[in-house]
Amino acid sequence: MKKFNVPNIYRSNLISAIKNKRKQEDKLKKDFSPTLLDFGPVQFFLARHFGFCYGVENAIEIAFNTIDENPGKRIFLLSEMIHNPQVNADLQARGVQFLQDTYGRQVIPFDEITKDDVVIIPAFGTTLEIETMLNNKGIATARYNTTCPFVEKVWNRSEQIAEKGYSIVVHGKPKHEETRATFSHASSHTPTVVVNDMQETIELAKYITGEKPAEQFYTEFKGRLSESFDITKDLARIGVVNQTTQLATDTQAISDYLKQVIKQHYQLTDQTISERFADTRDTLCYATNDNQTAVTGLLETEADLAIVVGGYNSSNTSHLVELCEQKLPTYFINAPDKIISVKDIIHANWQTKEETITSGYLPNKQPLKILITSGASCPDAVVEAVIRKLAYFLASEEEIETVIKTFI
Repeated sequence: MKKFNVPNIYRSNLISAIKNKRKQEDKLKKDFSPTLLDFGPVQFFLARHFGFCYGVENAIEIAFNTIDENPGKRIFLLSEMIHNPQVNADLQARGVQFLQDTYGRQVIPFDEITKDDVVIIPAFGTTLEIETMLNNKGIATARYNTTCPFVEKVWNRSEQIAEKGYSIVVHGKPKHEETRATFSHASSHTPTVVVNDMQETIELAKYITGEKPAEQFYTEFKGRLSESFDITKDLARIGVVNQTTQLATDTQAISDYLKQVIKQHYQLTDQTISERFADTRDTLCYATNDNQTAVTGLLETEADLAIVVGGYNSSNTSHLVELCEQKLPTYFINAPDKIISVKDIIHANWQTKEETITSGYLPNKQPLKILITSGASCPDAVVEAVIRKLAYFLASEEEIETVIKTFI
């Protein structure tokens, strides 16, 4: 896999050494057990896979190269390039301005940009409408496009099944940049509708079976369906694609559910189901799968709590928190300074994104066992800083450095 030139400020010698060691020991990626850092009074268990993925490193390399190649020019990002506060702050510190927020609300009017400006498309991609508008202004979007290749894979697969007459059901958060982009690309080829979760999928299925009146569909899914969507025929042949940062198990469950509904409604067999349902399992992102499977392996370890590090508006990170919370106390933080002391921690609710302070988050026991993972847009340097901060609260400097030297 390609190696990217990512600024050293995001790298960690410790984490890189651990990841390289695990890679050499498990080249086929079949071992999802965690890595133990045993500092005596506290033990950290690091997920087998976490941190920057291919798409994120690609986006960071392009963005920083763009800054270096365009001195004196105004440089804009359509929105946050990735959902990580440190990376976005670093880009802003280097003069990059955001045109929209993460929900597509305008921060700087498009009317203010000209053909002499540079506009970077974020890793989530963008809509065809915005891309056309920028191209009409004479802005070369292709040159500074950081769209993740795995997001583009979803778009390409959507186009392929659209050519065969299937409509598209997108599993994604309707307001997320990637979902908006995927919806735009899919709906340019075929009727498309977005579902947020299994509950909405169940309601959508009732229009396939005729359990719900057709006219109600347009109200229930308003703002999440393509123009001229005809509920009387456009759900007769479908394929499911996803926002790549969703829980892979959720996307698969939604796909399986709709497949079964169609199979029963049209009295199809396993051999004939492809007449009305497209197989799109190949659109699930490898990094999302790896990180989520690694958390499943991580949670097999008996522990006292979990720390998940990443941006609060990061979808893939939020789902890692969701998985951890099902088993043990979990604290979602976006930086090491959220760990105030051995007693207090500032952490966010993965659903509301609101921060709260919790006292007594560390049980009074030895050895204290802490699970650690991070989202695909979180720098390894931040994860190491979190580990070191917690370790220095609970272990001696000598114990810490001795363990670290065994990896580096």
